[in-house]
Amino acid sequence: MAGEYLFKVMGGSGKVIELEGIAGTSAARDRGAGFQQALDGAAGKIERVAKQTANFKRDEGLSVAQNLLQAQPNATGIFAHNDDMALGAVEAVAAAGLAGKVHIVGFDAAPDAIKAVKDGKMDGTIAQQPALIGQLAVEPPGKGAQGERVEKAVPVKIRLATKAKVHQLPQRSGWLG
Repeated sequence: MAGEYLFKVMGGSGKVIELEGIAGTSAARDRGAGFQQALDGAAGKIERVAKQTANFKRDEGLSVAQNLLQAQPNATGIFAHNDDMALGAVEAVAAAGLAGKVHIVGFDAAPDAIKAVKDGKMDGTIAQQPALIGQLAVEPPGKGAQGERVEKAVPVKIRLATKAKVHQLPQRSGWLG
């Protein structure tokens, strides 16, 4: 979802940078795999020109994004595996004078990222809906105790937070700051 939206705001073509989380973590693996699926679906119109870990940290997101933007001056998009790295990329893009030219999408719908989306500094972020995750997590044990069949995994839909949609996120989750 993040990749597809990023490619849309990039105009359907261009060069993208991927900021990865901590190598080997499920979040980095899964988010990277999802981004790769979006790239595969882009029919070669989007080219990933760089991919480097920034360990889910804002300061590393800043320094890695600065270095990659210097090495790839034609990049028009950045996908970060979390919002801290995306916010570091926001700083790098601004420092390079590329605000409005390089689109940024993160993941987690952190309060600072929601503010950056509202302010137009980030194009979007993915919200995982933690309240719904908690609600769904307590249902299987109860069903199992009553002898009902329980699924191995219960997927929870994620939501895309953009400037136009940020007001639709649940307010009690803390996402809206």
